[in-house]
Amino acid sequence: MFDNEAGHLAGRTAATRQLAELLQAARSGTPTVGVIRGSQGMGKTALVDSFLRLENTAGNPPLILRAAGAAWERTTDFGVVQQLLSGVTGPVAPPAAEAPAEVPAEPAPATGPGAADGPANYGKLLLATIDRFTAEKSEVLVLWIDDLHWADLPSLKALLFALRRAGTKALLTLVAADMTVSGLDAGVEGLLSFPGAQTIKLGPLTPGDVQSMARRTPGSADTELPLPAARILAEHTGGRPGLIQPLLEQYPASVWSTGQRVLPVPSELRAFVRTALAQLPPAAAALTEAAAVLGARPRLALAAELSGVSDAVAAVDAAVAAGLLALSTAGADTLLEFPLPAVRAAIYQNLGPGRQTASHAAAARLTAIGAGQLGHRAAAALLPDAALARELEGAATAYAAEGAWGSAADAYAEAARLSPDCLERESLLIMAVDAMVGAGQLPRAVTAVETLAPSPRSDAVRGYLAVLRGRPMQADAMLRKAWTSVDPATDPGTAGQICQRQVLHALARFNARDLVTWAVRARLTAPPDSPPAFEAQAIEGLGLGAMGRYAEAEASYESADQPPENSAQYQRIHMGRGWLHLAMDRLDEARTDLAGAVPTEFGRGSHRIALWTQAWLARTDFALGAWDGALRTVENAVALQEESGIELLSPLLHWSGAQIHALRGNWDAAAHHLERAAAAADSYPIMVLPHCLAQAQVAEVRADYEGVIRALQPVARMDRSSGIDEPGFWPWQDHYANALVMVGQLEEADAFLRPHERLAGQRRHQSTMARLASVRGRIQAASGEFDAARITFLDALTRLENLPMPYARARIMFVYGQSFRRAGKRREAAGMLIQARDLFAVLGAAAYTDRCERELRASGVSTEENRRHSAPAPATAEAATRFGELTDQEQAVAALVASGLTNKNTAAELYVSVKTVQYHLTRIYRKLHICSRSELAAAYLERGPSPGQGKK
Repeated sequence: MFDNEAGHLAGRTAATRQLAELLQAARSGTPTVGVIRGSQGMGKTALVDSFLRLENTAGNPPLILRAAGAAWERTTDFGVVQQLLSGVTGPVAPPAAEAPAEVPAEPAPATGPGAADGPANYGKLLLATIDRFTAEKSEVLVLWIDDLHWADLPSLKALLFALRRAGTKALLTLVAADMTVSGLDAGVEGLLSFPGAQTIKLGPLTPGDVQSMARRTPGSADTELPLPAARILAEHTGGRPGLIQPLLEQYPASVWSTGQRVLPVPSELRAFVRTALAQLPPAAAALTEAAAVLGARPRLALAAELSGVSDAVAAVDAAVAAGLLALSTAGADTLLEFPLPAVRAAIYQNLGPGRQTASHAAAARLTAIGAGQLGHRAAAALLPDAALARELEGAATAYAAEGAWGSAADAYAEAARLSPDCLERESLLIMAVDAMVGAGQLPRAVTAVETLAPSPRSDAVRGYLAVLRGRPMQADAMLRKAWTSVDPATDPGTAGQICQRQVLHALARFNARDLVTWAVRARLTAPPDSPPAFEAQAIEGLGLGAMGRYAEAEASYESADQPPENSAQYQRIHMGRGWLHLAMDRLDEARTDLAGAVPTEFGRGSHRIALWTQAWLARTDFALGAWDGALRTVENAVALQEESGIELLSPLLHWSGAQIHALRGNWDAAAHHLERAAAAADSYPIMVLPHCLAQAQVAEVRADYEGVIRALQPVARMDRSSGIDEPGFWPWQDHYANALVMVGQLEEADAFLRPHERLAGQRRHQSTMARLASVRGRIQAASGEFDAARITFLDALTRLENLPMPYARARIMFVYGQSFRRAGKRREAAGMLIQARDLFAVLGAAAYTDRCERELRASGVSTEENRRHSAPAPATAEAATRFGELTDQEQAVAALVASGLTNKNTAAELYVSVKTVQYHLTRIYRKLHICSRSELAAAYLERGPSPGQGKK
């Protein structure tokens, strides 16, 4: 049991808070009624008892009168009210002189003369008891009635009589009722619907609740229960606190991360199931046990065949009545179901190893078992079996090819268990670990690796897991050890795998040179077409791009083998190419690649690659202005990341969430993402960079420029020579330089900016040149060089003309307007600030919309002039008159894009390629003198209902 009462309340924070509020209301002289509802096993009784006992240890404890209904006592009139009248159970006993009025030993019969007055008489007695105990204003009386659904009706009538006449008493009435009980009588319904009654519903505990319970469990304070383990435990027990608590006490946290086929059950549940099975007729017990062997939802016909039961209907009736089985006829088959997975596990464990083995062997011989035969054969095998191990390995390989990583992990692990050869066993277990990572089962993989003896392969796996857990020093040590211990000539497979792990390690360090070096080694060392060779090829282009070698990067993807769609290899190469295209400002192509690499229910894939993909998809949608989609991607990916335990990518995911919520003025949500994005200073750069950027961007939205500098100092101190400062990958430079200008450090900003401007110019990277130019323009305006500043700002906006980056464009407009407003050029500043404000408003960037408004008020622009400037921007209005200059094909593309379709959907609608749509959009933007999809949509609406005909 828990050491303190607070442990019982863990996971029920909201319910505990409601109880505390009800008690406080009662103390203030307002009689209150609390109804605790939940299905059986949800901990209604434990919650209230623990809460009241905890209150007893505090100052001013309540007095408690307790009663409970019982099914066998429901026909005993006034049984519950007699329990209440029997005396206080709180810490302070009533004075002997003030004993409650005598309770009749034998209540009046339910029929005959005077029976109708019975509830009123008992109600008066109860009311007198309430009056006596609440006479002291410093005390509150609690009437606590458990199992209300089994209370006798006369008692409930008496209780309602008293409550209606309680007046302003310090009285709290708590009742608990099972939500699953049907046919509640009028007395129960009367209490449940009592005026002002508050209902506290207790549902199954969530994985987060289970983690809270685990923290309160003695001996587990130093070991956090991983979220995946908490989810498994919640599903196993149906979220029932009474089952979860003993499991947390009886088993270590590591048990829930081993992936074992049958999970433990509490000793109390095992004893209950053993007794229930012993009381069943033999046929019902045999059917129930056969069902447990066959799985979670076996077919009734299959269970009957395995158990040899001839009268399945009678057997099912008995098992259902005992609460061990349920029958489902909703689908094409008649299925058996268990109340909880833990009940099935208890039934299965009751069989013992010998009967389990025999039952699985018998199940494998059933002709109707189909694809499940191999699994039953494996479950029946307790000793090594080389032939069976090879069959399982073949099945695992097929699962892996489909991206069914969970099934692959199970099959590889079983094959390893049954292999008689030590080296082969290690190889199979390592493949199982890879599949576990692919399935998002990192805690299970970590547990599995602990059984491996040191070797180049096992050290490489340990290094791989250290990378995914965000532990660079440990990863570096293990991967170095593995590489120095392997001979590539005699063991190219292991050497290639180590190289591939080094590729991931280099990517996490964002060291482009090392990434390319190890990728080339992997391609030259690993067997052709092996997973290490292919994955290295899929990532090599990123390294080339981060070295500024864009043409070679593109060529590496063009020359890569084209894998089947929805395969793991397809997912990897599209993720890498999508990230590269994002860095190269090719946002539409980036989105197409990245969206195609996100697993769906129809196309599965690796959790690890899915997280990378979704992180960069969110950044792509952010740049495109599709912020709602970006936030949905973040939410989905964060849930996947937390379940998988892959800490490496947590900051990268939360970066987009923090920035978008800050721009929208959702400060609490932004703070939540910042907290979750936190990365230690010695973490991988791939963790530190997005964490610092998220902090800086949130601070910039708040106009906290000193905060921006503080946030980006760790980045400024990094060794950035191997790719971090390559244009397009980590956009931190303009934020840092801008903050330096805003705190008055113009010379420092100028010196910092110059090498980045040169590099961006050498790479001809348009968005980076535009962002840096906006800071250069701010420096020039602050120095009084207004003509130069104007040219610089306009040049920055021109560089974004053909790029669908509305936020980047609005931000430059804001900097332009703010700089000129502060330099006294109010008229010019106002026009630019109004355009920035309107574009921010379209994006939903409320924080910057407000900042624009403040700048406009400070510029002295009148309300009428502001309104006049708020009309469609001249470029947009002018564009509306230029539609006649578009060809028919361009008008068709413009109409579809303006309606909100993506380039991909527009291409599908017109039966052309995405590149053709992109080509037409570039010409459309140039002809209409606009530079974004939002401006195209506005111009399309502005042109009126009679568009001109396009030219041939």
